Amino acid sequence: MEIRLLKYFIALANHESVSAAAQFLHVSQPSLSRQLSDFEKELGTVLFIRGNRKITLTEEGAFLLKKAKEIVELVDKTEANFNQSAEIISGEIYIGGGETDAMHLIAKALKSLLEEHPGIQFHLYSGNADDIAEKLDSGLLDFGVVIEPADKQKYDFLKIPATDVWGVLMRKDSPLANKPSIHPNDLLDKPLLISRQTAVSNELSGWFGQNIQDLNVVATYNLIYNAALMVEENIGYALGLDKLINTTGDSQLCFKPLEPGMEANLNVVWKKNQVFSNASKKFLDQLRRTIEVHSS
Repeated sequence: MEIRLLKYFIALANHESVSAAAQFLHVSQPSLSRQLSDFEKELGTVLFIRGNRKITLTEEGAFLLKKAKEIVELVDKTEANFNQSAEIISGEIYIGGGETDAMHLIAKALKSLLEEHPGIQFHLYSGNADDIAEKLDSGLLDFGVVIEPADKQKYDFLKIPATDVWGVLMRKDSPLANKPSIHPNDLLDKPLLISRQTAVSNELSGWFGQNIQDLNVVATYNLIYNAALMVEENIGYALGLDKLINTTGDSQLCFKPLEPGMEANLNVVWKKNQVFSNASKKFLDQLRRTIEVHSS
């Protein structure tokens, strides 16, 4: 399976037209059609449904598209870190993380790193812990910023000297808005929006003293920003971390901590026995120095 053919396949899937994809790739239309037909024969499956106006993916094609993008991204990432000068530290660093105020610390480390090595480029990916773990395991990320508990048998890690506080995001005109903190009984009959990552669901089940599935969960979310919009529309109460949504000034929202309190410790993790590029090594060194300064 050639990388070139995967790139052709991705282009056709994106453009939904052989002529448009051929123009984008700077190849002839007959050549592109022939190569992709041969590709389907090589795989022994049909990837496209060829309509009069556009080309769509079959179920097998949709599966291959996800994998093809990961493979091409991994190849591009690897090549970028080989194509660097011996004298100048450059290359690319891929960092994934959930929404957390601790990203300020990562930003400080990256700022210091770029001041010393301006040839380095970094790429940020936002997602929950399950998303980050999947991309770490496949090699698409170098580092992940995750809430504990993390699988420390699978990853090496660096503890971040910061904690996030769990609480409830609600409208300021909510019946619970005057309470200094929120107890489990306050939410048992309320419509809830809850993060869909596995570790968080387990912790919240412990806090509630019952299974999350037994509560009135009206929605799950991946990123708190979109959940906050649902809260503004009075759909329900979102359980999440503090300092991620602005609740000051004219905001319709407020944040109340949980009681008993629930805090999230954070780690920067990477695959055990991972071979780092020079850029990634420099980032990890700088992050350790930044943490030392922050902790002192």
